[in-house]
Amino acid sequence: MNKYLFSALTASVIGLTGCMNDDDKSSVQPADESVTSLSSKQLETSLSNSWFQQGQREIVAAKETWATVTGSGDAVAQSESVQEAIADARGKAKNVILFVGDGMGLSTVTAARILEGQNLGKLGEEHQLSFERFPFAGLAKTYNVDAQVPDSAGTMTAIVSGVKTDVGVLGVDEDVIRGDCSSAAGNELITTLELAEISGKATGVVSTARITHATPAATYTKSAERNWEDISDMPAEAVQAGCKDIADQLVSFEQLLEQRYAGVDVDGIDVVMGGGRRHFLPGDSAFNSPDATSSVEGDRTDSRNLIAEWQAQYPQGVYVYDKAGFDSVDPATTSRLFGLFNESHMQYEADRGNDVAGEPSLSEMTAKAIDILDNDTDGFFLTVEAGRIDHASHAGSAYGALTDTIELAKAVQVAVDQTSAEDTLIIVTADHSHVLTMAGYPRRGNPILGKVVGIEEDQPALAADDLPYTTLGYANGRGMRDYGSETDADRTYSDPVNAGRMDLTSVDTTSPGYHQEALVPLGSETHAGEDVGIYARGPGASLLTGTNEQNMIYHVMDYAADISGAANQEVQ
Repeated sequence: MNKYLFSALTASVIGLTGCMNDDDKSSVQPADESVTSLSSKQLETSLSNSWFQQGQREIVAAKETWATVTGSGDAVAQSESVQEAIADARGKAKNVILFVGDGMGLSTVTAARILEGQNLGKLGEEHQLSFERFPFAGLAKTYNVDAQVPDSAGTMTAIVSGVKTDVGVLGVDEDVIRGDCSSAAGNELITTLELAEISGKATGVVSTARITHATPAATYTKSAERNWEDISDMPAEAVQAGCKDIADQLVSFEQLLEQRYAGVDVDGIDVVMGGGRRHFLPGDSAFNSPDATSSVEGDRTDSRNLIAEWQAQYPQGVYVYDKAGFDSVDPATTSRLFGLFNESHMQYEADRGNDVAGEPSLSEMTAKAIDILDNDTDGFFLTVEAGRIDHASHAGSAYGALTDTIELAKAVQVAVDQTSAEDTLIIVTADHSHVLTMAGYPRRGNPILGKVVGIEEDQPALAADDLPYTTLGYANGRGMRDYGSETDADRTYSDPVNAGRMDLTSVDTTSPGYHQEALVPLGSETHAGEDVGIYARGPGASLLTGTNEQNMIYHVMDYAADISGAANQEVQ
């Protein structure tokens, strides 16, 4: 195996030269010793992991598929011109943008497609969301190592590190014991964002969820517990053992990465935008933001103001907390931006107009992030999460989930418009799905949020219980709500569970405040375990076809941008 990690990755893509032998493993440095080079030994967690190796093998298979579909058979696939085209794809992507619709299963994509089309005056079914027009698409299997139906921590870790792992852990492999601080040491994984930092690219993380929530956090943190968003969430023994909370790891990202790999020189994440201010502020009302809705906004019990620490660390950086501050940021003169727009998660897109101080939309944040990051001539890596698709479905609100999915599609279109397919790989996927179903036999063009009306019928169809029913429903959750014009899907948590069949005869099921019926009564609707879509455009996009293990997405990003190869050059 080659001396450096990233050379090893390159070699394994081309020929998969093999796993580490026993001699390699026996000479790995103890976790408490300083790592002085990015050698394969120090990062055997990735290189010797079966999920990582499988992803590398799948890259080889995907290259062969690409060669076949661009030719007319095996003979053409072996021709020099086709093989040269495949080889030329490596490293061609200057920029990589990864969009993650949290909880955006295939039924959500289909229903959002129809809703957006109907909002535009179409029947709806023939419509396409922006990313559905991408030239390449495939499926990702989302299970975690220990779970048939996954969570966001394990799935996003797979997407950005190339290694499948357990439920509830971030940036570490399956050998970690969830909640055991000491078990993380020696099991840390390196992510696409970290490799991009090492290689000299600009980096960004954008989310409508708390920026310390599982999906965005997986890009930059190493934690045995996804819920350790600030120090108040951690058990005393974890704090005493030296484990850092997720907010602390974000603000300390530059120092922690340089400590992990001695000799590495990075400048930190350039753009960070999302919610979650409470995890960065001390539990003292004196530190409340002007738009705080709680009497004490901050949660931290260590008296640290991490926002102030970030500003001291990056005096040229810009911190914003509201729409006015966001709008005032000039991308041409701003090299670093930190935006925290809510105490907790940002608003649902449908409810965004009700925010106290105003919030930017996901598409506006995406545009601003790209405008800042593309000032770097070396290119950039950007992760954008539509986090509230997931939360709306947990609340049983298809209206909220579909509205946020449509906003994600707008953000993707922004990225398409601001970049070139010649040098930018854009991938759109989901970490997992939800138990949202499309049922009955509604006629073409029937309102997707409406009651089922059959072909050549003009009245809602009746079920065996002589009650009408909707096309969309949830297999479990809190159940039906008729909140009228209410746009905050989380209102459902203030009322008792209302699962089972209801008489919808006089209910407007297309209103923002309608929540679908749920079969199984639960305190919150759950994730689902079926495959999710992957949609890709740009260099390397052709590798994403067929049904793939979710961790392959990392390997495609690495192949397309050769981020690992570039990072290796920086440390040699």
